[in-house]
Amino acid sequence: DTVENLKPGSVIVDLAASTGGNCAYTENNKTIVKNGVTIMGNSDLADELPGVASTLYSNNVINFLQVLIKDGAVVLNEENDIIKSVLISKAN
Repeated sequence: DTVENLKPGSVIVDLAASTGGNCAYTENNKTIVKNGVTIMGNSDLADELPGVASTLYSNNVINFLQVLIKDGAVVLNEENDIIKSVLISKAN
């Protein structure tokens, strides 16, 4: 069995848990440990992720804008690694 061949500490996220799962040990809406392998059978995982992804993205945008804008004006500090990596054009 594949689970027995995995190293302890491995994680399986079974996205098909609500329809029986792709892993023999999957239990719908449960997280279990078998032979040191964690098997997650969260059938609502896809419903939980958009909120987390939106929060992470919005935090990244806010943090970027805080680097880019000082006292209400755009400041292109070319010494800043973040600005250097996203700067495509300068002075027209």
